[in-house]
Amino acid sequence: MKKVVIYTGDLCIHCDWAIKLLKRKKIEFTEYNVAKDSSKREEMFKKSNGAKTVPQIFIEDFHVGGNVELQTLERQGKLDQLFKD
Repeated sequence: MKKVVIYTGDLCIHCDWAIKLLKRKKIEFTEYNVAKDSSKREEMFKKSNGAKTVPQIFIEDFHVGGNVELQTLERQGKLDQLFKD
């Protein structure tokens, strides 16, 4: 099973939409709220090459980007391919 990490923030509708999609697809993930944990905020900045917006989504070492990128992968039928070995 691939490791999925999503960095989120408070009152973030895009975060909610991304989480809803992951749950609907039964994809397990770890969520870090960067508004509550500054060490995770720094970790997110480093992993995403300085992206400051949330959500930031990672599948293993692949940086998906945010909710728009995640939803685009799903619409294009490419999200499932990222989970095939």
